[in-house]
Amino acid sequence: MGMNEPIRILLVDDQPDFTEVLAKRLVRRGMVVDEAEDGNEALGMLQSARYDVAVFDLRMPGADGVQLLKAARLRFPAMAVILLTGHGSVHDAMRASEAGAFEFLSKPVSLEALEETIRRAVRVRGARA
Repeated sequence: MGMNEPIRILLVDDQPDFTEVLAKRLVRRGMVVDEAEDGNEALGMLQSARYDVAVFDLRMPGADGVQLLKAARLRFPAMAVILLTGHGSVHDAMRASEAGAFEFLSKPVSLEALEETIRRAVRVRGARA
C-alpha cells in the first residue's frame, strides 16, 4: 500500500445510525469507508473490494462478529479486523483474539480510540505484508 493511498475500511454494524456517524467522521479524516448492516452483506462486500481494516460489531443478526471474523481471516489474511462490542465480556474478548482479531474495543467507542487502533492496525499489517 502506497503511503498516500487512503485507508479503506469496512464498517459492519446492525445500527445504521451508528455506522453513519462513524463513517462520516472517519471520511473526514481521509479514510474511505463502506458500510454493511450484517455479516452476510459484509462477506459479499469483502469479495468485491479490498479493505485494509474491517470493523465488526460482535453481536449482529446473521453471522456474529466472531463467525464473520473467522471467515474473513481465512479469505483475507492481510486485512486487520477490529471487533466492537456493547457488552464487553472477557469471554468475548478471548474468543475474538483466538479467532485472530487485531483488537477488541467496547462500545460506546471513542472515535479517537477507534481511529488510533485503525492506524495502528494498518502500520502493523503494512510492516508484515
